[in-house]
Amino acid sequence: MPTFEEIVEKVKNFKNLPTKEEFLEFYGYYKQATVGDCDIEEPEDEEKKARYNAWKSKAGLTIDDAKAYYIEIYKKYADQNE
Repeated sequence: MPTFEEIVEKVKNFKNLPTKEEFLEFYGYYKQATVGDCDIEEPEDEEKKARYNAWKSKAGLTIDDAKAYYIEIYKKYADQNE
């Protein structure tokens, strides 16, 4: 099984760009896995606010749990993108 870091690189190289919803799903788990709970103020910009909300919604997950969820999301989309 590839590591979390290897899977992050695979996601970056998906041949099909993810939809906005898929991107936000990956983003929220990625930020929680690499930074932990959201520690920034809510931005005004709509696009940045969507990313903020995706990350904020993962609050309380441990780093290991967030990595595991990210990997599960990857598995869901991998067949269509490799």
